[in-house]
Amino acid sequence: MPITNSSPDRHVAVLVFPFSSHPALILGLVRRLATAAPDVTFSFYSTAKSIQYLFSSWPIPENIKACHVSAGVPDGYVFAGKHQEDINLFLKVAEENFKRAMVVAEEETGRRISCLVADAFLWFSGDMAEEMRVPWVPLWTSAACSLSTHCYTDLIRETVGIHGIVGRENEILKFIPGFPELRLGDLPGGILFGNLESPFSSMLHKMGQALPKSTAVVINSFEEIEPEINKDLKSKFPKFLNVGPFNPSNLTSSYSDKYGCISWLDKQKPESVAYIGFGTVAKLTPNEVVALAEALEATGTPFLWSLGDDLKEHLPEGFLKHTSEKGKVVAWAPQVQILAHASTGVFMTHCGWTSVLESIAAGVPMISRPFFADQHINTLMLENVWKIGVRVEGGVFTKNGTVNALELVLLHEKGRKLKAQIGHFKELALKSIGPNGSSSQNFNTLLEVITGLNL
Repeated sequence: MPITNSSPDRHVAVLVFPFSSHPALILGLVRRLATAAPDVTFSFYSTAKSIQYLFSSWPIPENIKACHVSAGVPDGYVFAGKHQEDINLFLKVAEENFKRAMVVAEEETGRRISCLVADAFLWFSGDMAEEMRVPWVPLWTSAACSLSTHCYTDLIRETVGIHGIVGRENEILKFIPGFPELRLGDLPGGILFGNLESPFSSMLHKMGQALPKSTAVVINSFEEIEPEINKDLKSKFPKFLNVGPFNPSNLTSSYSDKYGCISWLDKQKPESVAYIGFGTVAKLTPNEVVALAEALEATGTPFLWSLGDDLKEHLPEGFLKHTSEKGKVVAWAPQVQILAHASTGVFMTHCGWTSVLESIAAGVPMISRPFFADQHINTLMLENVWKIGVRVEGGVFTKNGTVNALELVLLHEKGRKLKAQIGHFKELALKSIGPNGSSSQNFNTLLEVITGLNL
């Protein structure tokens, strides 16, 4: 089949980082793009496991083609349980695997790739786009605040130093544009803390250096929540496009509630329930499971707790029986629908960006217990800048600290102020994805970039 590159034959390659929530977020955006540009072919590159889950979970437009790339796990390989072992294996061979898969996709579709869209983590995709002489559009799935720190990694390291950092977590940075102040300990991992030589840290560092070469940087956020940081990042990139929060109806037209969470919430009082969920990767320690359970029982707070079976065994003896009338523990929960329910009064979260956005869209204040990655800087912003939540005392769950946080958000005047403030950001978020909103306009600009109308 002859390969063409004329306007009606556009072919956008989408390279995915196949871990955590990244694939689902990127597919959500690509589904919107594919629906808006039905004549454009989108080849979506991820691992077989990732694609099988994604393409069976949502309806996929006909112009999105699944393209498999290897997870990088050698035949017969036995995982040793090392930190980020699966990610390191994938990254080791990712560039070559993506290149081979794109050649196959061009041959099968008869359309030469005309634009390269990639998870921003995949920094090498910028070099690939340059070789192919096509636009490069990296996607950042988190907030502008965390992206900014990765772009300033070299400056931070030169100014602060990278040796003897442990114990300096409470030092304040004041030289990053858009931040009034920034605690060293709230920087994302891989900038100053952790193994700076690891493949993951190296990937983030190279990403921050490479992004200025992009045609456009796209992020899942909205301009109005971080105006000063956005102003600075817009000066660094040819185009900086906030296109979120991704419209909830786009991702949640159908959902499972096999544990009856919504019907249970229907029987609770308005804004009384603590919803507790820490995503699929972050894990509480057994001691924290006990402390959180004891705080819930001591305060009598109605709760809905999404807790994996591996951690359920650490609940205090008799806890489930004692709280059976006030609480519900489930292995999985439909988070978006729970947050949107009138009975939900607070969200106890790891502060991953997707969860933060979902809480903002629902107008529910947060109690944050951050673990890693961008969760600490997201927590800093929600507590000190946006004032839509609080960090649990000491950053980990203790019985007293958790009791104080629950009472503050659900019972005190401070909680009412948090609720009013997050209501303000909810309005801004919904306005941004409205017909004339900033995110809608940025989405149209993104469409022009990938379809070649502005080139």
